[in-house]
Amino acid sequence: MSADLSAVALSVAMATAAGLVGCFAVMRRMTLASDAISHVALPGIALALLLHVQPFVGGLVALLLGTLLIWIVESRTRMATETVIGVVFSAALAVGAMFTRGEDLIEALFGGAGALPGWELALGLLGAVGVVIFVLGARHHLVLALLSPDLARSAGLRVERLSLLCLLAFSFTIALGLRYLGVLLMGSLIIIPAATAKHVARGLGSMLTVAVAVAVSATLVGTALARALHRETGPVIITVAASLFFLALLRRRPP
Repeated sequence: MSADLSAVALSVAMATAAGLVGCFAVMRRMTLASDAISHVALPGIALALLLHVQPFVGGLVALLLGTLLIWIVESRTRMATETVIGVVFSAALAVGAMFTRGEDLIEALFGGAGALPGWELALGLLGAVGVVIFVLGARHHLVLALLSPDLARSAGLRVERLSLLCLLAFSFTIALGLRYLGVLLMGSLIIIPAATAKHVARGLGSMLTVAVAVAVSATLVGTALARALHRETGPVIITVAASLFFLALLRRRPP
């Protein structure tokens, strides 16, 4: 598989996962918190750069550890998820900024093009497929747990475990997009397509479909435009996604 085709395949897989995960983040009213959690990757990226390890590995490890910390604190203190994420986000951003400097910091914040190792492609594709399978397979359980945790528990669902799996899927999706969008913009690709879908869709199935379509379209069109205009890919992708959102607002919301 050529380098360009590999990059396209991974970006489409990442966008598909982002569209699906974003729908549940929007339904859970975690739009701002969802953007903040992507910053948890920054300390891991900084440590990876210091140790001359692939930034993807450091970002992924930091996100997974941060997710576990958020889940443990939330489950033991009963604080709102947004509150816990806000504290972890602030600490991660401060630590990451202390140890990342210059061009490395800019690339970590906004993403950047680079060689795509075979193992990263394989891990990214497998991870994206895993996220898609989880979201589609557990979508009805996730909705029930969001709407009524008590009813979900009475139906035999392990709500806390489901919440952890959802957060892990969210974190892995963010890690997939760090290469293209960085810690500042990856959360936007999760939230904007889902917000667009929520405005135009009639039900859960159509919302998931529209969110994926918007995320994938923004990624492909944004990547092509960035190359044609000789601009960084991340900001162009998010600009395209935001444009689709505002175009969708012109359409009357279905009853």
